[in-house]
Amino acid sequence: MAFGDESATRPPSYRGWKPELYARALALRRAGSPVGEIARVLDVSKSTAYLWTRHMPLDPELVRRRRRVAQQARADAQWSAHRAARDAARAEAVAASADWVRRLDRRELLLIGAAIYWCEGGKAKPWRPNDCRIKFVNSDPLLVMLFLRFLDAVEVPVEDRRFRVSIHETAGETAAVRWWAARVGVPAESFQPTTIKRHRPLTRRKNVGADYRGCLTVHVVGGTRLYWRIEGIMRGMSNEDPPRDR
Repeated sequence: MAFGDESATRPPSYRGWKPELYARALALRRAGSPVGEIARVLDVSKSTAYLWTRHMPLDPELVRRRRRVAQQARADAQWSAHRAARDAARAEAVAASADWVRRLDRRELLLIGAAIYWCEGGKAKPWRPNDCRIKFVNSDPLLVMLFLRFLDAVEVPVEDRRFRVSIHETAGETAAVRWWAARVGVPAESFQPTTIKRHRPLTRRKNVGADYRGCLTVHVVGGTRLYWRIEGIMRGMSNEDPPRDR
């Protein structure tokens, strides 16, 4: 009898049972089910399940794979309640903090806007001390929108703002530009040409998928004096004396 030939012999207990039960037992065995599981699923005794499937030894690799799946299922079940409680606690904390903030007054907005620019924006360097352009770059829409609120507070006209997307060449450039344009409230056609980041095969990127939309650069035309203001705010917040003539 060839291995797996179910028609060559029938187990002694096959008679009197419905053929579809026997066929299901064989199918379960091929999928890696042990005798006890087959008996439970088909509601037969273990001895009957054994007689039906004893000519079909289990594939060791299939057994290991099923064991890993079962272990993962148990772990997921164990942690599902924990994850649900954690997510609920997070949502509650975020909502409470957002409610606590309520509405920023102008002074708070100026201080926060200057701080996030000093963290994420372009700054003058010792080798180019007079390069005081305003160029804010970030991939987080929350920070981008907060910076735009800062520009509103310091009365930077909309027409003096320029937008540019920087994105990896394997992502959707057009979709990313439209997404950012909808967020900042300007036509996608008004965006400057996209900066494309070339693919490096040796780099293992994690910012992939539908949620990856690159970074947005916000540039302010003629922003030198605004840069000076931001620099002064940062010096004031860090308790540094403002620069004096020497």
